[in-house]
Amino acid sequence: MGGYEEWASPLPHVVAWRSVTAPGAAPARVLPDGCLDLIWRDGAVFVAGPDTSARIAPSAPGSRYAALRFGAGTGPGVVGIPASEVVDRQVPLETVWPAASVRAITEAADPLAALTAAARRRWRGTDRAMVALAGAARAGLSVGLVAARCGLSSRQLQRRSNAAFGYGPKTLHRILRMQRAVVLARTGQPFASVAIEAGYADQAHLAREVRALAGAPLTALLR
Repeated sequence: MGGYEEWASPLPHVVAWRSVTAPGAAPARVLPDGCLDLIWRDGAVFVAGPDTSARIAPSAPGSRYAALRFGAGTGPGVVGIPASEVVDRQVPLETVWPAASVRAITEAADPLAALTAAARRRWRGTDRAMVALAGAARAGLSVGLVAARCGLSSRQLQRRSNAAFGYGPKTLHRILRMQRAVVLARTGQPFASVAIEAGYADQAHLAREVRALAGAPLTALLR
């Protein structure tokens, strides 16, 4: 038996998820999404930083996961380090949090409930500018427009984006645009229509960007 499920966490902009690796399952292709995750896996807890490109994640049959995915730049405030320090990295949580706090999660009967309780205790709220940036990136708005709306200079927005998401607004825009394209493609829309609706110049542009960020063509991501 195996499977994946996710649902909205009680914390704003946070998704809770669980997974069990089925026997014979192929390694998962994890697409970049501008998020930071706190993950319990078979008794160990680690921080999965934001990815800049797809990551192939092999997993032993029967491995169990329980995790929180922090969107809108909310993760670094909970973890206690800028996202830029863990880009394309996975680090043990005990290198960031006190050992006793991590042990309480690893030994909990319900690791996801323990993760959520720990995150709630460390919750620092949302940065309205970063929530706006994530929304604007999904909508394809220009960096300059986002900065003006938030009352920030482009340099200030770049610095805060690096801390919240691990990379600047332009990279975040590319990643969230690809995520939107994948969602649209899964509805069965023709790729040419997906390209237009997601904000690409044309279908060839869509194909290049998906391959660059996902390491595979769009058709492969829909299987």
